[in-house]
Amino acid sequence: MAWEFVSLQQGIDEAGSPIRLLWKPGSDPWKPPVVDDEYAGWGAEQTAWRTDVTLSDLSFHMSDTFLRGPDARRLLGEVSANNVESFEIGQAKQFVPVAADGNIITDGILLRDGEESFVLSGVPAAQNWVTSHAVAGGYDVEFSTDGSMEFRFGEQPRLFRMQVQGPRALDVVHKAFGGPLPETKFFHSTPVTLAGRSFRALRHGMAGQAGYEFIGDYADHDAVKDALTAAGEEFGISLVGALSYATNGIESGWIPTPTPAIYTDPTLAEYRQRLGLFTYEGQNPLYGSFYSDRIEDYYTSPWELGYGRSISFNHDFIGRDALQAAKDQVHRTKVTLELDADDVRALGTVDAYLNNYGRQRIEAGDELVGTTFQAARIAPLGRVLALSLVDTARAAPGTQVEVVWGDHPGHGTDPDADLGFPRIRATVQPAPYNEYARTIYRKD
Repeated sequence: MAWEFVSLQQGIDEAGSPIRLLWKPGSDPWKPPVVDDEYAGWGAEQTAWRTDVTLSDLSFHMSDTFLRGPDARRLLGEVSANNVESFEIGQAKQFVPVAADGNIITDGILLRDGEESFVLSGVPAAQNWVTSHAVAGGYDVEFSTDGSMEFRFGEQPRLFRMQVQGPRALDVVHKAFGGPLPETKFFHSTPVTLAGRSFRALRHGMAGQAGYEFIGDYADHDAVKDALTAAGEEFGISLVGALSYATNGIESGWIPTPTPAIYTDPTLAEYRQRLGLFTYEGQNPLYGSFYSDRIEDYYTSPWELGYGRSISFNHDFIGRDALQAAKDQVHRTKVTLELDADDVRALGTVDAYLNNYGRQRIEAGDELVGTTFQAARIAPLGRVLALSLVDTARAAPGTQVEVVWGDHPGHGTDPDADLGFPRIRATVQPAPYNEYARTIYRKD
């Protein structure tokens, strides 16, 4: 039987709306595939990247798109807010593509690895945005995409990606490589060799501490991982499992899954026809106590997400005017909520907060003031934290709010209906929550 392509637009039309397509109460929380759920235990692993050193194998959950050609840089500049003119070979940037309304598609990490070649990594929505425009715009660029492991159907990844992070990360790196690596600025990379394999060391670290992300040919995966693990033994290196890794963006203030702003704009009808239904854009679930029939109520601005440092108006790009106008009209602020420990315990299932991506309502005096994006229990702190967007007037540290915790049933029930969900008291704190990440990390 021949496989028949079904577009995202067809899925929306058949469901009746984008929200009816994507609303999936009770969805399981996301976690990286292939790696074990736990090695030393998710709480011990969270502790290790704060106090010692960890090794995270990121080779399986990310999607990579490889772009090469004389129009590659022009393409990337015209579909994103990034300054691609000041872009050194070996440098990486937070990639910020926006739709015509100025809201984000989703972010990614863009690495320039050659004169005319780039690798875009992360959630595939940004990659689909780039490659679709490459085809539609007739750019002189070649591209290929290596999807995450869920879409590889048993095939090995093209790249390995391993992250060494924590206060003792540099000790491990020095031991493995026989000394310090060449001095490298944050989010820049340098070629290195280990165990007879050559690859790239990206100056990086998700835990707010100095570290490296090593990227190379997947054929070298085992040799490099073994060498790094052996070098880390005397420093108590801990492998990071899927459960703990999925929580480490909360303290560093990274919102990983913004809803792509593509679902209703009439000018993107052809774009939605080119996208498949069984893609990130067609399948990534929405759930939680916050519900709206308008998909636009789930969109976010790069300004809200904290990507201002990555935005440049020195070139023309899709959404430029709307994004520039939105700079002075930002009404929500990214914050971290500390959930009241007694209220969390009263729910009886603390592990339910291990990693929850539901958009839970945040209220103050029964007034909706924001939503959570990701909540998780951070064992070393003994707290449940929720990375959130709230009305700027409610964003001052110490402000008291309540999180309404549950799964709205969806279309047909009043979005503001009192469904008897538990209410969790919470205190607003800054984002990033981690003081090092907030005050020092990105300045080194």
